[in-house]
Parts: sequence; C-alpha cells; structure tokens
Amino acid sequence: MVPSFLSLRLSCLGLWASGLILVLGFLKLIRLLLRRQRLAKAMGNFPGPPTHWLFGHALEIQQTGSLDKVVSWAHQFPYAHPLWFGQFIGFLNIYEPDYAKAVYSRGGRGLLVLEGPKWFQHRKLLTPGFHYDVLKPYVALFAESTRVMLDKWEEKAQEGKSFDIFCDVGHMALNTLMKCTFGRGDTGLGHRDSSYYLAVSDLTLLMQQRLVSFHYHNDFIYWLTPHGRRFLRACQVAHDHTDQVIRERKAALQDEKVRKKIQNRRHLDFLDILLGARDEDDSKLSDADLRAEVDTFMFGGHDTTTSGISWFLYCMALYPEHQHRCREEVREILGDQDSFQWDDLGKMTYLTMCIKESFRLYPPVPQVYRQLSKPVTFVDGRSLPAGSLISMHIYALHRNSAVWPDPEVFDPLRFSTENASKRHPFAFMPFSAGPRNCIGQQFAMSEMKVVTAMCLLHFEFSLDPSRLPIKMLQLVLRSKNGIHLHLKPLGPGSGK
Repeated sequence: MVPSFLSLRLSCLGLWASGLILVLGFLKLIRLLLRRQRLAKAMGNFPGPPTHWLFGHALEIQQTGSLDKVVSWAHQFPYAHPLWFGQFIGFLNIYEPDYAKAVYSRGGRGLLVLEGPKWFQHRKLLTPGFHYDVLKPYVALFAESTRVMLDKWEEKAQEGKSFDIFCDVGHMALNTLMKCTFGRGDTGLGHRDSSYYLAVSDLTLLMQQRLVSFHYHNDFIYWLTPHGRRFLRACQVAHDHTDQVIRERKAALQDEKVRKKIQNRRHLDFLDILLGARDEDDSKLSDADLRAEVDTFMFGGHDTTTSGISWFLYCMALYPEHQHRCREEVREILGDQDSFQWDDLGKMTYLTMCIKESFRLYPPVPQVYRQLSKPVTFVDGRSLPAGSLISMHIYALHRNSAVWPDPEVFDPLRFSTENASKRHPFAFMPFSAGPRNCIGQQFAMSEMKVVTAMCLLHFEFSLDPSRLPIKMLQLVLRSKNGIHLHLKPLGPGSGK
C-alpha cells in the first residue's frame, strides 16, 4: 500500500513538473515571439536582403563570408539594412557616416561593456592611465618584445619559405600586454601565465562563434554544450589569473620598501595605475572592478593589435612601393640612434598614413554592436525606438564608395592632413567613435608604430601567391589560412 501511494505521489509530481516545464517553455516562446515582433516592427522601415525562415541571414553569411557579403548588401541598401541571426536576434546593420554619428555621438549601451554612471566613473578613473607621460616609457617595452619576435623570424627566414606571421605577432602582442599590464613578460611567464594566454585566445574564438550560431543565443542551452562549458572554463582561468595577480600586488604594496621601489620604477604598469586610481571623492575600484578593467584591457588590446600589425605587414608586402617609402622614412628618423624614442613616433608621417589606410581596408574590429538607450532619428527621417540593437559594420563603412572614392585602392594620401580634414568625422572608425571610443587608441597606435617600424628595418616583406589570406571575422579580423609572407633579412646594419 505504501509503495503504491509513493508511486502515485511521484507520478503526480512528475506530471506537475512536466506541466510546469511546458508552461515555462510556452511562456518563454511567447516572450521570444513578442520580442521578435517588436524588433521586426522597429526595423520595418529599413528594406534589406531576404531572410531564411529559420536561420535569418546567418546561413548565408557563414557560407559566403560575412564581410564581403555585407559590402555587396551595402551597395543594394544605402545607409543600413536589417541583419538577423536566427529569427529572434535582429540588428540594424549600419555603414554610413551620418547614421554612425546618430548612434555614436551620444551615450548608448555596449553589449560587452559597462553602461551608465558606472562606465562614466571608470572612464574618469582610467583616463590618466593613458596620458602621454605614462605611455612614453612603454616604447622600450614595445621594442623589447618586438626584438624577441624578430630574432625568431630571422631563424625562420633562413629556410627561404613563406610562413604564417599571425601567431608570432599574437604572442608578441600578448607578451607586451603582460609586461604593460602586470609588469611581467617572457622572463617571468610561468604555467599560470601560459594558461592565461590560451584562455584569452579561446574566449575570443568562442565569443564570435556564439554570436553567429543562433542556437547558442539561449544561455541555458549554451551552458549545456561543450562549447559553453569550454567558455566557462576559460573564463575561470582568466579570472583566477587576474585575481591572483591583484592579490599578490596588493600584498606587496603593504610593504613600504616594495611600494617605494614600485613608485620609483621607470614606468608604472596598468595594474599599478588602476590600484592608485582615485576620483574626487577618494573612491577607488573594487577588486571586481579591477579584474573587469584588466580583462577588458587584455582582451581589447591583444587580438586587435595582432590583427592590425599582421594586416599592415600584408599590405606592405602587397604594395612594395609603399613599403620602400615607409622604410626610408624610418631609417631617416632613426639616424645613428640605437632605438626609437617617444618623440620619434610623431615624425613617422608616411608610416602613420599607411597604418591608417591598412586600418581602413582591414579594420582590426570589423563590426561592433550597440543597444540604444534612447530612441534615435536618422538623417533621412527614419527612426528606431530605445532598446533596438545596432550593428556598426566598420568594414562596410570603410568601403562605402559614397565616402571613399575607389575604396579598394590602397592610397595612404587619403589620410594627409588636408584630405582628412575634408572627410566626415564618422567616416573612419577603427577605434569606434564618440564618448565610448577606444580609450587605449594612443597606446595601440604607439605600439603599432614601434613594431612595424622595427619590422620594416629588419626585413623586406613579399607575398606568397599560393597562400593568399582568406578574410575571416572572429570578433577581430583574422585570416582563415593565416597570413603567409616571405621575409628577406636586410642585413645587420639595416635595423640599427
């Protein structure tokens, strides 16, 4: 009798649980359908390419490559068009300067970053950390990491074959950031630091993969998948590493001798600056805020710099006349010096124009996302309500023929002072724009100049026609098959 009663109770509970799951699932579906209806209504005034009934545009983008596909759509639909990943995630995809200005000249919510007062407080606290005086000593650190990479390339170049430069540039960029952020580099990299390297690379790949895989958009489903679990493990590794470094640094700063030694160092690392940051109320960042900012700096500064340097060197290989002119300028600036000084960077006029033109054609971050905190009305009268999702397609903006004549032509003189002054301020956005532009852009440009100048002094770069890069979007612009170049050493005297 008792077992039968228990069995009956369990059956009833099972039915109740099943019923509850069905009801919750039904409510979730209703919410998704209502959300989709609101999104579709908001973007109803913007014509766009036809969508698949289930996948939206995701399937077509995966099959044909999203970057050039969106450029072809941009020719068909001036200003903007809807972009759907599955049926429930929809963005207005924009690639026109006035549309960009309407969204980016004011506040908004970045999909991967802080919002509102907290973001503003952090921005104020961090801005002094990117002052010229703080950045100046980093030039020596940039050069130090670059020399290690160039020595490695010297050995590889002896074989006379092309090789993929992307991984080596990536290691150099991450090593530089470890020095500038935590005050450690190759000499102090233990197992924990190597694990952090791998975790940062893993997370970048997995974030882009999740974005374009519409069935991964639901958190519950994603965390159950192998990719979701791998994402959580990589997050834990990255967070544990940063937490431990913060704890160690805080403990060290309790010792007055150590504190004085750090303060008297030739340069402060990013963590020192964060730990010392105070606002007018003497408020400082919490440990959780410290970790968030360090992680943002590492993620934002590693892959983007890797992409920028690698595609720049590809452009130099593709256009040898510009490579030659940049090298001559750099040689003239260096003169009899053994290494670059901060003041030398401002003299690299032609190199800077070439870097910017490579950013135009191969922006390190080709696409960024934003959620509108307020309604917006665009220059042509069309509008979107608050809460709408925006995709700013920087790659398509930089190839917009209404803004850039002959957009596929590599022409550094587009960035001469005279030509740049005539252009729409939101036509060129490699570091985003407006209040939420990249706080580290001066850091990134300084590193780009030092690294590329040293590369051009040591090697002549040429293409491998059998292994041309295949553009691929993975949060940053990468190549599906790497960036293979031939490197010809220019002799011991050429690099000073």
